Amino acid sequence: MPWLSFLFGVIVGLSLGLTGGGGAIFAVPMLVYGLGSTTREAVGISLASVGVTSGVGFLGRWKSGQVEIRTGLLFAVAGMIGAPIGSWLAGLIPEPLLLTLFAILMLVVAYRMWSKAVASTPAATAACPVENPHEDGPSCQRDAAGHLQLTSRCARLLLLVGLSTGVLSGLFGVGGGFVIVPALIMFSGMAIHRAVGTSLLVITLVSISGVASHLYAGRTIPLEVTSWFVVGGVVGMLLGTQIGRHLSGPTLQKSFALAILAVAAFVLYRILFLK
Repeated sequence: MPWLSFLFGVIVGLSLGLTGGGGAIFAVPMLVYGLGSTTREAVGISLASVGVTSGVGFLGRWKSGQVEIRTGLLFAVAGMIGAPIGSWLAGLIPEPLLLTLFAILMLVVAYRMWSKAVASTPAATAACPVENPHEDGPSCQRDAAGHLQLTSRCARLLLLVGLSTGVLSGLFGVGGGFVIVPALIMFSGMAIHRAVGTSLLVITLVSISGVASHLYAGRTIPLEVTSWFVVGGVVGMLLGTQIGRHLSGPTLQKSFALAILAVAAFVLYRILFLK
């Protein structure tokens, strides 16, 4: 069903264009329950399509000066090391358990996104003022020109988060943008628009590593389904980038969190009651 693959790709790309990550969290459930793919096959399709789609988005934001190449590469190197580890772990876990763990991951992501959206509203900010902004500032500092000061402590933090992102990518077929964007903002003091662009660079490179690990393990990636998924993803990415300019961040995050919650509930229902 090419049109269904295309539609699912649009949904993933739309999310990537709007938020800089998180779209792949929908890919595996849609492929498994919508197209009848096996879980491991869906992971491979997700990695390939998200990698290409993110690459297109990265190029656009790079041209606009919204990507920090050095910081992104540091994240990506660690992530590319973690992806084969996640792929190896995925091969050891039975598919029902893998889907259950994936649903739990979705619930965690939905909770974090909702909490972040609530905390970023003007009312929440006014109710919880920061008494000493220097106590909770980013772990990495920037100079007067805004360039990242890459100390050893800063590098270790970024490498650790990048490694974790890579493991998640190889294990579940997700790009890890829902981890990367908040981490870049919190740890490196990066502005949101640059964090989204840099996240797309990281997702692209980590996905390449994940696909290579997937193929090396002897698993296949169906070309026709993946191709339509990629085309839909690119269309969705372009649409999401345009729409995102007209919507507030908290509104996007809350809507996205509710959508993830609904998909997680559906996956758990299928696992628990429709075995």
